[in-house]
Amino acid sequence: MSINILKDLPKDTLIGMLEDFAKNWLAHDGLWFQAVEKENDMKTAIKLDTEAWDKFTRIEARRIMARHNIAENGGLDALKKALGFRLYAVLNVQEITEETKKSFVFKMVDCRVQSARRRKNMPLFPCKSVGIVEYTEFARTIDPRIKTECLACPPDEGDRDFYCGWRFSIEE
Repeated sequence: MSINILKDLPKDTLIGMLEDFAKNWLAHDGLWFQAVEKENDMKTAIKLDTEAWDKFTRIEARRIMARHNIAENGGLDALKKALGFRLYAVLNVQEITEETKKSFVFKMVDCRVQSARRRKNMPLFPCKSVGIVEYTEFARTIDPRIKTECLACPPDEGDRDFYCGWRFSIEE
Protein backbone atom coordinates (compact mmCIF):
# COMPACT_ATOMS: atom_id res chain seq x y z
CA MET A 1 0.00 0.00 0.00
CA SER A 2 1.33 3.38 -0.91
CA ILE A 3 1.21 6.28 1.52
CA ASN A 4 -0.62 8.16 -1.23
CA ILE A 5 -3.82 6.24 -0.44
CA LEU A 6 -3.97 8.12 2.88
CA LYS A 7 -4.10 11.50 1.16
CA ASP A 8 -7.59 10.81 -0.16
CA LEU A 9 -9.10 9.59 3.11
CA PRO A 10 -11.45 11.82 5.10
CA LYS A 11 -10.05 13.49 8.23
CA ASP A 12 -12.35 11.44 10.52
CA THR A 13 -11.04 8.22 9.00
CA LEU A 14 -7.43 9.33 9.48
CA ILE A 15 -8.08 10.26 13.10
CA GLY A 16 -9.74 6.87 13.66
CA MET A 17 -6.76 5.15 12.09
CA LEU A 18 -4.41 7.08 14.38
CA GLU A 19 -6.42 5.88 17.38
CA ASP A 20 -6.27 2.31 16.05
CA PHE A 21 -2.50 2.56 15.51
CA ALA A 22 -2.04 3.83 19.08
CA LYS A 23 -4.22 1.03 20.49
CA ASN A 24 -2.39 -1.58 18.42
CA TRP A 25 0.99 -0.26 19.58
CA LEU A 26 -0.14 -0.32 23.21
CA ALA A 27 -1.60 -3.82 22.84
CA HIS A 28 1.67 -5.07 21.36
CA ASP A 29 3.63 -3.45 24.20
CA GLY A 30 1.41 -5.16 26.76
CA LEU A 31 1.47 -8.55 25.05
CA TRP A 32 5.25 -8.40 24.72
CA PHE A 33 5.54 -7.61 28.42
CA GLN A 34 3.19 -10.43 29.41
CA ALA A 35 5.11 -12.93 27.26
CA VAL A 36 8.40 -11.97 28.91
CA GLU A 37 6.79 -12.11 32.35
CA LYS A 38 5.30 -15.55 31.64
CA GLU A 39 8.60 -16.92 30.32
CA ASN A 40 10.67 -15.39 33.14
CA ASP A 41 9.21 -13.28 35.94
CA MET A 42 7.94 -9.75 36.67
CA LYS A 43 11.39 -8.50 37.69
CA THR A 44 12.95 -9.60 34.39
CA ALA A 45 10.04 -8.23 32.37
CA ILE A 46 10.35 -4.82 34.05
CA LYS A 47 14.12 -4.81 33.52
CA LEU A 48 13.75 -5.54 29.80
CA ASP A 49 10.82 -3.14 29.47
CA THR A 50 12.94 -0.40 31.03
CA GLU A 51 15.74 -1.07 28.54
CA ALA A 52 13.29 -0.89 25.64
CA TRP A 53 11.67 2.33 26.90
CA ASP A 54 15.08 3.91 27.42
CA LYS A 55 15.70 3.64 23.69
CA PHE A 56 12.13 4.01 22.39
CA THR A 57 11.35 7.21 24.27
CA ARG A 58 14.38 8.97 22.77
CA ILE A 59 13.43 7.81 19.27
CA GLU A 60 9.87 9.00 19.83
CA ALA A 61 11.04 12.40 21.13
CA ARG A 62 13.37 12.96 18.15
CA ARG A 63 10.64 12.04 15.66
CA ILE A 64 8.12 14.33 17.38
CA MET A 65 10.65 17.16 17.32
CA ALA A 66 11.31 16.66 13.62
CA ARG A 67 7.64 16.29 12.61
CA HIS A 68 6.45 19.30 14.59
CA ASN A 69 9.46 21.59 14.18
CA ILE A 70 10.30 21.60 17.86
CA ALA A 71 13.75 23.10 18.29
CA GLU A 72 16.44 21.33 20.28
CA ASN A 73 17.06 22.87 23.70
CA GLY A 74 13.62 24.49 23.52
CA GLY A 75 13.07 24.29 27.26
CA LEU A 76 9.80 23.59 29.01
CA ASP A 77 7.62 25.00 26.23
CA ALA A 78 9.14 22.50 23.80
CA LEU A 79 8.57 19.67 26.26
CA LYS A 80 4.92 20.65 26.85
CA LYS A 81 4.31 20.65 23.11
CA ALA A 82 6.10 17.33 22.58
CA LEU A 83 4.20 15.58 25.40
CA GLY A 84 0.97 16.35 23.55
CA PHE A 85 2.19 14.48 20.48
CA ARG A 86 3.27 11.24 22.17
CA LEU A 87 1.52 8.19 20.76
CA TYR A 88 -0.40 7.40 23.92
CA ALA A 89 -1.59 11.01 24.24
CA VAL A 90 -4.25 9.89 21.75
CA LEU A 91 -5.48 7.27 24.25
CA ASN A 92 -4.88 8.72 27.71
CA VAL A 93 -6.11 11.84 29.50
CA GLN A 94 -3.17 14.08 30.38
CA GLU A 95 -3.00 17.47 32.02
CA ILE A 96 -0.39 20.09 32.76
CA THR A 97 -0.74 22.05 36.01
CA GLU A 98 1.29 24.22 38.37
CA GLU A 99 3.03 26.00 35.51
CA THR A 100 5.75 28.47 36.39
CA LYS A 101 8.61 29.89 34.39
CA LYS A 102 10.92 27.18 35.71
CA SER A 103 8.65 24.13 36.11
CA PHE A 104 5.34 22.40 35.48
CA VAL A 105 3.54 19.27 36.61
CA PHE A 106 2.41 16.68 34.09
CA LYS A 107 -0.28 14.23 35.21
CA MET A 108 -1.63 11.11 33.58
CA VAL A 109 -5.22 11.51 34.76
CA ASP A 110 -6.51 8.45 32.93
CA CYS A 111 -4.16 5.73 31.75
CA ARG A 112 -5.62 3.13 29.41
CA VAL A 113 -3.42 0.37 30.85
CA GLN A 114 -4.15 1.12 34.49
CA SER A 115 -7.86 1.75 33.92
CA ALA A 116 -8.16 -1.64 32.21
CA ARG A 117 -6.44 -3.32 35.15
CA ARG A 118 -8.83 -1.60 37.57
CA ARG A 119 -11.85 -2.75 35.54
CA LYS A 120 -10.54 -6.32 35.73
CA ASN A 121 -9.97 -6.00 39.51
CA MET A 122 -6.25 -6.46 38.98
CA PRO A 123 -3.56 -4.62 40.95
CA LEU A 124 -2.15 -1.57 39.21
CA PHE A 125 0.91 -2.25 37.09
CA PRO A 126 4.01 -1.11 39.02
CA CYS A 127 5.30 1.17 36.26
CA LYS A 128 7.28 3.69 38.34
CA SER A 129 10.77 2.35 37.56
CA VAL A 130 9.97 2.23 33.85
CA GLY A 131 8.28 5.64 33.98
CA ILE A 132 11.31 7.28 35.59
CA VAL A 133 13.49 6.18 32.68
CA GLU A 134 10.80 6.93 30.09
CA TYR A 135 9.97 10.48 31.22
CA THR A 136 13.55 11.41 32.16
CA GLU A 137 14.92 10.36 28.77
CA PHE A 138 12.03 11.91 26.83
CA ALA A 139 12.55 15.27 28.57
CA ARG A 140 16.34 15.04 28.30
CA THR A 141 16.05 14.40 24.56
CA ILE A 142 13.91 17.51 24.15
CA ASP A 143 16.34 19.57 26.24
CA PRO A 144 19.21 18.11 28.32
CA ARG A 145 18.76 20.90 30.90
CA ILE A 146 15.32 19.59 31.96
CA LYS A 147 15.18 17.70 35.24
CA THR A 148 12.46 15.11 35.91
CA GLU A 149 10.99 14.25 39.29
CA CYS A 150 8.37 11.56 39.90
CA LEU A 151 5.61 12.87 42.17
CA ALA A 152 3.74 9.57 42.35
CA CYS A 153 3.35 6.49 40.17
CA PRO A 154 2.19 2.92 40.80
CA PRO A 155 3.10 1.11 42.97
CA ASP A 156 3.11 4.27 45.16
CA GLU A 157 0.28 4.18 47.66
CA GLY A 158 -2.15 6.97 48.40
CA ASP A 159 -5.27 8.59 47.07
CA ARG A 160 -4.75 10.98 44.19
CA ASP A 161 -6.60 12.22 41.13
CA PHE A 162 -4.05 10.83 38.66
CA TYR A 163 -2.18 7.62 37.95
CA CYS A 164 1.27 9.13 37.60
CA GLY A 165 2.59 12.62 38.05
CA TRP A 166 5.88 14.23 37.05
CA ARG A 167 7.47 17.59 37.76
CA PHE A 168 9.69 18.92 35.01
CA SER A 169 12.00 21.81 35.86
CA ILE A 170 14.78 23.76 34.26
CA GLU A 171 17.43 26.18 35.45
CA GLU A 172 17.94 28.69 32.65
